[in-house]
Amino acid sequence: MRNESKRALTAEDLKKIDVYSDPQFNPDGNGYTFVSTTVNDKNEYESHLFYQKLNESEPVQWTFGKNNNSSLCISPDGSRAVFQSDRNGGTPQLYLLQMNGGEAKQLTTFKNGATSPIWSKDGSKIFFQAALETNDDVTNQREWTKDEREKEQAEKSKKPLVVTRLKYKSDARGLHDEKRAQIVSLKLNEERFEQLTTADADHHLEDVSPDGRTILFSANLNDNEDFELTNDLFLLHLMTKEQVQLTDGKGAYGNARFAPEGNKIACFGHEYSHQGATLSELYMFDVQSRKRTCLSSKWDMQLGDTMIGDTRIGQSTEGPVWSKNGKHIFFLATDYGATGLYQINPAAELQVLYKNDNHVFGFSYDSTDGKFILGISTPTNPCNFYLLDEHGLQRMTNGNNDLLGEVVLSEPETLTYKAEDGWEIQGWILKPYGFEESKKYPLVLEIHGGPHAMYGQTFFHELQLLAAQGYVVLYTNPRGSHGYGQTFVDACREDYGGKDFTDLMAAVDFVLANDDYIDENRLGVTGGSYGGFMTNWIVGHTNRFKAAVTQRCISNWLSFYGVSDIGYFFTKWELGKNLLEDPEKLWEFSPLKYAENVETPLLIVHGERDLRCPIEQSEQMFITLKNLRKEVEFVRFPGANHELSRSGDPDMRLARLNHIIRWFETHL
Repeated sequence: MRNESKRALTAEDLKKIDVYSDPQFNPDGNGYTFVSTTVNDKNEYESHLFYQKLNESEPVQWTFGKNNNSSLCISPDGSRAVFQSDRNGGTPQLYLLQMNGGEAKQLTTFKNGATSPIWSKDGSKIFFQAALETNDDVTNQREWTKDEREKEQAEKSKKPLVVTRLKYKSDARGLHDEKRAQIVSLKLNEERFEQLTTADADHHLEDVSPDGRTILFSANLNDNEDFELTNDLFLLHLMTKEQVQLTDGKGAYGNARFAPEGNKIACFGHEYSHQGATLSELYMFDVQSRKRTCLSSKWDMQLGDTMIGDTRIGQSTEGPVWSKNGKHIFFLATDYGATGLYQINPAAELQVLYKNDNHVFGFSYDSTDGKFILGISTPTNPCNFYLLDEHGLQRMTNGNNDLLGEVVLSEPETLTYKAEDGWEIQGWILKPYGFEESKKYPLVLEIHGGPHAMYGQTFFHELQLLAAQGYVVLYTNPRGSHGYGQTFVDACREDYGGKDFTDLMAAVDFVLANDDYIDENRLGVTGGSYGGFMTNWIVGHTNRFKAAVTQRCISNWLSFYGVSDIGYFFTKWELGKNLLEDPEKLWEFSPLKYAENVETPLLIVHGERDLRCPIEQSEQMFITLKNLRKEVEFVRFPGANHELSRSGDPDMRLARLNHIIRWFETHL
């Protein structure tokens, strides 16, 4: 029945959602900080730091203004905090804040910004990352104004770009330049900067040793770096500048942390045994012997958080995190549509600390008495923080209470069905706003990207919006998804459009057979990235859907190989062949080949600056279908990259949702 006191969710509500991230206990364990990201009245994102004492019901806002503040790191003695902010000129710089109050002091004025600060354990230094060119002098950096930066960009746009590298662009950064991420230290009492890394590679600061003598970083320093996707771990001894490589150049490692005694390191990583579908492992290194031990060899689940959503902005800790005594390691893991908090002991025995039908998107560990702050999202609540201790789970925040008090959200019903070959597949149904058993409703099938990711028990505005508009929403994790073990996530490789396609069709068959409130003559389908590929594939192989929306899609693997920032390796990883090895096979996998079969009205939406699935993929699909006199429409989003639906310009995100709703409303 319809709740008359509440309204249906709207597309515009996307701008009203507060997104929480990055919970961090302060050293005494009496409170914690976090970041809240909102859309302001200028239609821009702003992020602010909040602090909440555990014995108080409401958090206190620490930063203000129409800017972004994040990456707060409190000094070991709890007296000061460093954070990054773009309040001056739009470039993130580091600021120092006294915990007892007062104005923040700007620490860095680097031309290209400073990010990811970490304190030394004695509080005398701050280590951070900075984008630097080869001849940059860290002792003489000047922060540019917004006007200076815009002038530089305008001048660059008039000059040719000489490309010599394979990795010359990425969806996150656009076209690359000569800057590299380097690690820099700041000695606070002398206000002295020192550049610690100089190689022609991006360096990522992982941790600082407890004795303050060594930093841990990750990078690819191999001679063939431009042709490899490996990421190694290194120790850098600050006194001698000796650099020690911990890993062997055969895998990708990160999220690395020193044990409290400094004698061991825990990290996530893998060696591409199943290419991009490889489950991450939890490794432990002995610092002296450099011996590596895999602690997760008996598990069959993905470490970290691979949940798909459209309201997760900001970074949060996924682990591994050491206990105070160094005998346990804590981390998040992805399993059967949910993420939870886990720990292992010295015998590598796995224990669940918290797991429910929801999404733990981040956590912080308090070493004073072993409690945790968990960031949790549910399908009907975007985010809140909870205290987990020996007494159980206690809610700390009331995020989005005003919005949630106004709208009706649909609680998902979990389903498990048999695929064509008998595999079990998990999925969910959202019933429409004002649902009545006696009525018939149209259905929209949503398909996630990746494909190695996971739908699950988290808040997803787009899915809730479709339900609010009167649609039954079906979303599933077909083979290729994370959350169900190594065999399952690997099962779609070299079979795109095969059993992954029949898994999705079996889901539609299952709900039509079991839910008589669904109108089988009004079925829609949509998805983005891999989901866009699959939407294109579906409309070229069946006419059962009456409307389709393909988003940031792939239509032609032959061209994708050369135009995508990942095409040159992803094509081989996922389809088994690259362009020159077997172009006929790539064409067989390409939805464009089957364009003549398309009878379903198709809306194509794509960001013009998407370098992951470049817009030419949609251009080819549109021109081909239009020339065939098919019913097709193309909506282009200027300035938007592959992240349009998740972190793109708020107005663009809103327009995208309204076009999707319009298309389904017209055709269903």
